[in-house]
Amino acid sequence: MSSSLITVVYKWTAHPGKLDELKAIYQGVMDAMQQNEPGAAAAHCYVSEQENALYVRDEFQDAGALGFHLGNTAAAHFQQLLAIATPGPFWFFGDVPEEMQQATRQMGLQAEFAPRVFGFDR
Repeated sequence: MSSSLITVVYKWTAHPGKLDELKAIYQGVMDAMQQNEPGAAAAHCYVSEQENALYVRDEFQDAGALGFHLGNTAAAHFQQLLAIATPGPFWFFGDVPEEMQQATRQMGLQAEFAPRVFGFDR
């Protein structure tokens, strides 16, 4: 794996009775990422029925791929998601440029950023 890889882990908590709708929207997000985002290395959704929440883990090849996602796929679905769910928190792991950090804060996301310090891949 590349050291420029950026992993984003986040949660959407569905409004009451909206978890199935949230899952359906996110299926569309995943389809769009798979078809239109070659820099999206991986994307996985996990559902907690108990918390009425969807957890997501996205991996991007680099900051450019993350920027493309935020400006296109995420932007295209964001208002629809906000209508049925509460976003956050969002954790960004990797080297995220300051301008992208500012953009996520302007979107009102509860975002935290942590650059890669050490580790290994197999």
